[in-house]
Amino acid sequence: MVFFLKELLFGTAGIPLSTKNRSTENGIARVKELKLNAMELEFVRSVNISEEKAPLVKKAAEKNKIVLTCHAPYFINLNAKEKQKVGASKHRILESARRLHQCGGWSVCFHPGFYLGETSEKVFPVFEKRIKELRERLNDESIDLWLRPETTGKPSQFGSLKELLKISQGLEKVAPVVDFSHLHARSGGKENTKEEFLEQFNLIEKFLGKKGLQNMHIHLSGINYTEKGERNHLILEESDMNYKDLLKIWKEFKIKGIVICESPNIEEDALLLQKFFKNLK
Repeated sequence: MVFFLKELLFGTAGIPLSTKNRSTENGIARVKELKLNAMELEFVRSVNISEEKAPLVKKAAEKNKIVLTCHAPYFINLNAKEKQKVGASKHRILESARRLHQCGGWSVCFHPGFYLGETSEKVFPVFEKRIKELRERLNDESIDLWLRPETTGKPSQFGSLKELLKISQGLEKVAPVVDFSHLHARSGGKENTKEEFLEQFNLIEKFLGKKGLQNMHIHLSGINYTEKGERNHLILEESDMNYKDLLKIWKEFKIKGIVICESPNIEEDALLLQKFFKNLK
């Protein structure tokens, strides 16, 4: 079922690097050993957990009290001109959600797609309609988890914070994955001050209310970017990402949900974020 978490949990984007005998189940156990509380299943190339394995993953998550999310494959464009590409994109999102549901997971993240040279105003109804269709299909299949389009890292991609909040405002069980590193990169280096973080959270509260603040799926890492947006993820301390002021805003707004760290040193930066946040007064 869709549920709200009671606190802000921290976790890794994928199996921790320090996991011995790498497998999803062992990764979940390692997350527990590290005293983190969440792990994102990385379906970015394909949905790489089988239906047969899903119950074992669910059992491991329940045993270790780890909340699971997933990232759907990158090859998605809900604004594609070809009907076949739209169908394939929907299929990848639905398959990710189905498998996460079988694993007992909480929230499925996906990149919505591209503007393809059109304005936001023109393509917005297309994305809204197709995300609504996805949500309805999941409802028909009794798959009760959060469906979450992610804020994207390039200005050529649909997925500004305001766009995704507008879509989420009108649909139940849909909310954005707020990737603060992507917002920083797509703006060419802006969206990185305490004042700008404050504006972001005021916008979230305006569109989704207090419930939106208590139901967040966040991505964070260091990030390398150009004027064209995101290039690659970096270790937090080797980047200009102003994570300390960002986390102070999280504390100020008393947010709840899950923070997934996507830095190259995933568990080290996840622990860094968790420790810094818990030590804030």
